[in-house]
Amino acid sequence: MGEAMRWMDGFIAVDWGTTNRRGYRIDSSGECPGEFEDGKGILSVPSGGFPAAVAEIRERLGDHPLLLAGMIGSNRGWVEAPYVPCPGGIDELAAALVWPGEREAIVPGMSYVGQGRADVMRGEEVQLLGGVASGLVDPEGFVCHPGTHNKWALLRHGKLQTFGTVMTGELFNLLKEHSILCDLLQGPVEVNDAFRQGVRDAMERELLPASLFGIRAAVLLGQKPKEDAPSYTSGLLIGTDVRIGLTWPLTAQIAVMGRPELTRLYAAAIAESGRETIELDGERCFLAGIGEIAKRIS
Repeated sequence: MGEAMRWMDGFIAVDWGTTNRRGYRIDSSGECPGEFEDGKGILSVPSGGFPAAVAEIRERLGDHPLLLAGMIGSNRGWVEAPYVPCPGGIDELAAALVWPGEREAIVPGMSYVGQGRADVMRGEEVQLLGGVASGLVDPEGFVCHPGTHNKWALLRHGKLQTFGTVMTGELFNLLKEHSILCDLLQGPVEVNDAFRQGVRDAMERELLPASLFGIRAAVLLGQKPKEDAPSYTSGLLIGTDVRIGLTWPLTAQIAVMGRPELTRLYAAAIAESGRETIELDGERCFLAGIGEIAKRIS
């Protein structure tokens, strides 16, 4: 009873990724009076260093129970939290929490196996199901969750039914840092004519590897300005991603969830296909989802 009461009095929620982490102090009324974000993702924590990293979070946000989501529960994190298989919802996640200590709980990710493929996620499930819990996402909806690894997720009866991952963000970063195109991709990505042309080219022609090299050739031969290369390349990659997502035979409105700088790109790309979208803030959905999980801790 005492421990349950401490959770009701408030807790700290952490979205702990590979390269970044975000912490939120949640009070007894569900409000967020304190938060921080830094670059101390799981890969920056030395072996055996997670207790100290958790203590640092409490130094910043107070001595409260911690509910941790994301890559902190991976095989590279603090303690591995086995995936909850689809279909699953908030109740299944709460029932499968892993406890490294008496006052720290890790939310498991979710997995899908079927139709000749396998997939996994960690962290996005809290946002997706939080969107449903807060009334922002249709319990029967279709969600695009852009990030380093974009997720296309189908919800049924308020639970995550199935999902697919596309490595679009990581591919763009690899091209920007390590490819023959790196000198062309250092500028900003904008939703402009070059971006939209890249989206259309990707949707109309399944020629991504050839189209990528063509970006360099077009600049060298004066056919396209160098300044357009980042936006056009992003359009090609996101357009390919959207073409994959739209192979799902659904006509419902697509909720695009995540950071605003990414949702605007995906919403613009999806609009090129004629589909309707709504943009949702991933942080708001995360807080709604983590709050629902905390309510189920007893």
